[in-house]
Amino acid sequence: MAGAVAVAPSKIEMDKERLTAEMEFTDTDSVVIKIHRRLPDFLQSVKLKYVKLGYAYLCKLPTQLLVYGIAAPLFIATLINLTGLRLDRVPDLWTGSAPLFDTATGLTGLSVLLVVMGLYWAKRPGPVYLVDFACYKADDERKLTNESFIKMTEDTAGFEEDTVQFQKRIALRSGLGDETFFPRGITSGVLTMEEARSEAESVIFDTLDNLFEKTGVRPEDIDILIVNCSLFNPTPSLSSMIVNHYNLKPTIKTYNLGGMGCSAGLISIDLAKHLLRVNPNSYALVFSTENITLNWYFGNDRSMLLCNCIFRMGGAGILLSNKQKDRNQSKYELVHTVRTHKGSDGQSYDCVFQREDDKGVIGVSLARELMAVAGDALKTNITTLGPLVLPITEQIQFFISLVKRKVFKMKVKPYIPDFKKAFEHFCIHAGGRAVLDEVEKNLRLTDWHMEPSRMTLHRFGNTSSSSLWYELAYTEAKGRVGSGDRVWQIAFGSGFKCNSAVWRALREVRVGPDSKTNPWVDSVGRYPVKLP
Repeated sequence: MAGAVAVAPSKIEMDKERLTAEMEFTDTDSVVIKIHRRLPDFLQSVKLKYVKLGYAYLCKLPTQLLVYGIAAPLFIATLINLTGLRLDRVPDLWTGSAPLFDTATGLTGLSVLLVVMGLYWAKRPGPVYLVDFACYKADDERKLTNESFIKMTEDTAGFEEDTVQFQKRIALRSGLGDETFFPRGITSGVLTMEEARSEAESVIFDTLDNLFEKTGVRPEDIDILIVNCSLFNPTPSLSSMIVNHYNLKPTIKTYNLGGMGCSAGLISIDLAKHLLRVNPNSYALVFSTENITLNWYFGNDRSMLLCNCIFRMGGAGILLSNKQKDRNQSKYELVHTVRTHKGSDGQSYDCVFQREDDKGVIGVSLARELMAVAGDALKTNITTLGPLVLPITEQIQFFISLVKRKVFKMKVKPYIPDFKKAFEHFCIHAGGRAVLDEVEKNLRLTDWHMEPSRMTLHRFGNTSSSSLWYELAYTEAKGRVGSGDRVWQIAFGSGFKCNSAVWRALREVRVGPDSKTNPWVDSVGRYPVKLP
């Protein structure tokens, strides 16, 4: 009973903001999508507690500076009292008539100064650099056009006719192009553990080989390894697979994250950040991927079929460092990570759920409430992130508007902060066309800002947690990243989670025509393409 009472308020609120999309097939050539409500307006229902949380993060550094600002004068006053230092004799420094203090006093002062500086240096969080990253690009034989996907679906036993037509319509309207990649197990119909391992090995080893070659970092130099793959978690783990293949050192710290959905890549980055801050002079290697060989759905439940239509083969390796010597060769510095988890709400927890259908076939079900849940999580995340990144002018206008509406109950139009003043580049998880459309509208972004996400969805499909890195690779391949530019990566995932990472470019990034780490070098000239 208590649990029902706890869930009820958020459920009622969610019902007010819910977006539901129903597909009605009017004939064999058309589909009507009925949208009952759009993604929630982020600014209409901002919760003050998340604004306060953002300012709490923002105030950590000024608070530390204030503490040291008070502590230093106190230390100086104590030093004067202990040593008998006379400040009225300071002018003697220029006349040279008498020393200001004796040797013991000088040594005492120097010792105190060194202790204070040591404490500050020890407590100061060190920078985390993104040395470089690499994205997987399969051989051309792994490409599958939409027409071939539809043919494969039609030839698959187990799909009913209306289910085939449903997948056909989704595939043609999903925003995916004709050059996305499928693993061999799917196209050959050999869905075995061996094929799933083969997919993982191909994606991981090809990508990391190129990354190690590009950066010049040896595998044995890696101190921390984090791998995230939501649905494929074999024994030994994927992180152990990497340790074995590259003969990594026995003291390496390894982590294998599973079941955390498309936002797990930024969770891995956040975990690496915290580990690097307590392990000085270290390299951290993050690998984000998803394995679809054993996770193809062969049933007829429409809530589970969307994954077949949009998820594709991919992965990305990211090399991070806290070594000061790596700053000059690194591309970016990590500025902020903000994580939001809405799993305490029942609808959020259930909206992306792996289960069996009524025939006992396992698949990942996407609930009708998914868009509303994603909007609520995104709203919370950007409300927390805003105080950390927005210019002070935007924060003041937003705060005044919020106080008028929440405190004084005035009926004024909410002020929508302009996040384009906080970031030059946006990498929004390419989870689907509808989500990208609504994020663009709510954040008032332009087609140029959304281009990396839309083109990634078209060229590579939804590659789950690695999609953000294909988007950043697109931005680099276009020659758009300049020194000092700020990049916002934001992703959604089951649970339900919404996570953000903010990077600052340390230099102008240029991609050579022979780059093996950037998957766009042979096709970026054809993009952007016009989407139907």
